Amino acid sequence: MSLPIKILLFLLPLLFWTGCSFKTSYGPSRTYGEGPLRGDSTEIKDTPQMHRATMRPYQIDGKWYYPSHVDVGEKSMGIASWYGPNFHGKKTSNGETYSMYARTAAHKTFPMNTIVKVTNRENGKSTIVRINDRGPFVEGRIIDLSNTAAKEIDMVTKGTAPVVVEVLGFSGIISSDATKELPKEAMNSKEFKVGKVEKSVELSRFLVQIGAFRNKEGAERFRAQNSDVKGYKAVIREFELEGKPIYRVMLSGFKGEEEARDFIAREKIVSGAFVITE
Repeated sequence: MSLPIKILLFLLPLLFWTGCSFKTSYGPSRTYGEGPLRGDSTEIKDTPQMHRATMRPYQIDGKWYYPSHVDVGEKSMGIASWYGPNFHGKKTSNGETYSMYARTAAHKTFPMNTIVKVTNRENGKSTIVRINDRGPFVEGRIIDLSNTAAKEIDMVTKGTAPVVVEVLGFSGIISSDATKELPKEAMNSKEFKVGKVEKSVELSRFLVQIGAFRNKEGAERFRAQNSDVKGYKAVIREFELEGKPIYRVMLSGFKGEEEARDFIAREKIVSGAFVITE
């Protein structure tokens, strides 16, 4: 069931004190808050309705849902940010060691090792990056670029930029069908390979973050208080922020992104809840 009002009012100051909103010194991102996945891209991205013939629908509270997916060629628009020096050498969400000199990026839901082209809409400059981390958890931002990638689209000084993100491939490989008009500097870096890849990958294991704590005991208490919310189970995931652990309390069991977003809009458990995938 939803949180009682008294408990919610008590917990909100604690949540923000213990880590629901963080900012770092290495750029304008890595702040934890709400952020839409595909920004203002409705007019250019594929929709689930276009794929209903091949996907297995399911129903919750009388509404039909269709499993979320990402396709080669899919485009989305939003704001890009970057992160660099203060995270250099730290572990990313997939266990790699982050290098601000590599062409990598953080995304909330794309599968790890998805390859995307990022184009700065203000100057037309493009770069290619591989997703190896989760984020950015800031309202309106859809991708967090490495320092090198940010330099290639000339957004380091400004800190953010409006971008188009285009999916080029999966599993670290650029689809042989998506090699037109790719930035030569990135393609010549030997960081990327071209080959045959799946045209579409179904996303799964969606989570909704409802709290973030510096203190593990506080996270455990909050998880226990929300152990079963409308049938979704609370779990704790440990991450690192500025060299220190951060304990994120999340609800699990969502089969699709739309289901998770409908839950956030309907239940309003805490301000700043957002969706990610594992």
